Amino acid sequence: MAVTQQLARVPAEYLAACRQSAGASTDGDPDWDPPSEDVLDLDWAPDVWERVCELAGLDNAHLAALRQATKGDPAIDLGFLNTHPHAIGPFGPPPTALSAAQVTRVAELLGQIDFPAVLARLPTEDTEAASLIGHGADKIVGGPRKYLLGHFIALREFYLAASQRHLLLVLWWD
Repeated sequence: MAVTQQLARVPAEYLAACRQSAGASTDGDPDWDPPSEDVLDLDWAPDVWERVCELAGLDNAHLAALRQATKGDPAIDLGFLNTHPHAIGPFGPPPTALSAAQVTRVAELLGQIDFPAVLARLPTEDTEAASLIGHGADKIVGGPRKYLLGHFIALREFYLAASQRHLLLVLWWD
């Protein structure tokens, strides 16, 4: 089983209910089970995106938004989702989250990134581009461009929908 980055968009009330369930449960079970249509698997795209955006010279504000979109904010206490045996992300760093306001700002900035233009700054040959990118980009079936663009579009749409619905985002590796 590969460990990949996961995102879930949830209402604040759902997160509060999970916190309450974990506190009431004898073994800390938060009853975490967001609807599948509100979960996104980013695979291993985040580190590769970051590297590509750095290589392309993406400005600091948009690069920071991309990092926040994939790393979350550790200031939001999600310890109740990281308690054995019910930890949602037992194979990576502790889960993080973004508030609805943070989600809205990140969605706005992601919407401003012209990712095809970012990809156009890479060498035209996929083998050369993958070598420059690193992070296992040479092992991406079909080349890095299609993979990265598809995952970026999914991320941007996911954040936009979360923003429109005033939802929080929870991020973890599973």
